[in-house]
Amino acid sequence: MAQKNQQKQSIASKLFGSTKIRAWIAAIAAGLYPMIFYFSANFPLVNSWAHVGYFLAMFIFMPVIVMVLAKLLGGLVIPKWKHLIVPFLNVFFFLFLLKVCLYAGVQKKMILVIIMIAGLAAFFLHKHLSKLVVLQFLLAILGMTSLIPQIVNEVNYNDSWTQLPDAIEEVTLKTTPNIYVIQPDGYVNFSELSRGYYAIDNSKFESFVADAGFKHYPNFTSNYASTLTSNSATFMMKHHYYNGAKNFSEGIRMRDQIVTNNPVLDILKNNEYETTILTENYYLMLNRPELGYDNSNVDYKEIPFIGTGLGDSKDIVDALKSNFSVSRKPQFFFLEFLMPAHIAGRAAVTKGKDEERTIWEEKLQIANEKLEALITTINKRDPNALVVIMADHGGFVGMEYTEQIYSRTTDKDIVKSIFSSNLLIKWPNNEAPAFDTLLKSSVNLFRVLFAHLSGDNALLNNLEDNSSYVILKDTKNNGVYKYLDNEGRVVFERLD
Repeated sequence: MAQKNQQKQSIASKLFGSTKIRAWIAAIAAGLYPMIFYFSANFPLVNSWAHVGYFLAMFIFMPVIVMVLAKLLGGLVIPKWKHLIVPFLNVFFFLFLLKVCLYAGVQKKMILVIIMIAGLAAFFLHKHLSKLVVLQFLLAILGMTSLIPQIVNEVNYNDSWTQLPDAIEEVTLKTTPNIYVIQPDGYVNFSELSRGYYAIDNSKFESFVADAGFKHYPNFTSNYASTLTSNSATFMMKHHYYNGAKNFSEGIRMRDQIVTNNPVLDILKNNEYETTILTENYYLMLNRPELGYDNSNVDYKEIPFIGTGLGDSKDIVDALKSNFSVSRKPQFFFLEFLMPAHIAGRAAVTKGKDEERTIWEEKLQIANEKLEALITTINKRDPNALVVIMADHGGFVGMEYTEQIYSRTTDKDIVKSIFSSNLLIKWPNNEAPAFDTLLKSSVNLFRVLFAHLSGDNALLNNLEDNSSYVILKDTKNNGVYKYLDNEGRVVFERLD
């Protein structure tokens, strides 16, 4: 027994030294928990190998190099204070990297405070560095209890829901007009704008789109409550039922399903389309998914590894003008911009139900101006195109803030405010198919379009249910619930 204890002490001595911590161990301890903390809190945004490499380099390797070199050089330059170098840098890196995780960017005053705290800690606690390092490793272990389940979900992700029931991906399109799908975020359907919690006079813009050749589809809805969850179902042409997501706005691999690979892109490319995605910012590409489109106005060099917002807003009209192609191939454009969006997200930032409605109405006017410019540009340059304007979800007007969605509501107008989605289509030669009455929700948009362009009505035999779903996490209800049924009626049914 004494020999075993001696061996354990020997191992500890090699790693930590008898009374001090090796610099490289103190460096790893300083960066490990902040890295795990950031991955745990933002996993859907940092689940790429590029992010893993970046965080290992900045949170582990960089502190190790700095701390080892500082100890070696410090012993020569300031031998009297060399015993404080590792404790100081351990506390500094730990607090500084946590600051980076919580407040991306440079906050000079905060960094100054961190330097002062690290200095005081090094002076008074340098003899207890081993305890600080152990505490940091314990925090990292605790952080892993949150991160590991997310990694397991990613590794064991079941994509069986993505399998389509027919051979639509092999369809041949008989007509191949240029296609523009424009998505104004949170633009409620005209049929809902005039009533309920909105009660907004939008007649001027409604007249404009009618004169521009667009057909309006009243009472159209999204199937899910956020940009990612709605678009994932739209481009996969299947319901995912949030697919194990705990957050209504994020889900597993949804950006990849929108930006990288989906049946819509496969069908278009199989029919010789050149594909382009144009967005006002890099929200859809935050986790740096592989680009499945031929062209994009977002350079991945613009996307930070640690979130600092969504970057400077790009002019979506200028982006379209710059990306008009002279290619003889038919063109597909997906244009997305964040107007009028939805009301404030959290209770901490809401200005109250009435003020949030006023702000939303102001943003609606901005959205109308952008849409008018886009429509005018397309009609002038490409008058025979198929142009679709479809919102991703509603504006949540009538609520105090969007996260109230997690609590059940029996208010039908609130449910409609969440899911009501505008749909306008300019059909080539104004020839809408007779079956366009089947356009009731976003999950079936592309199946109906491809049935029309291919002349294959059999594709309509496998339309998805038009129901809409929400995640609830209140005291009585927990899970995924159906809020609108196939006929657009407000219901309340829990999915098993």
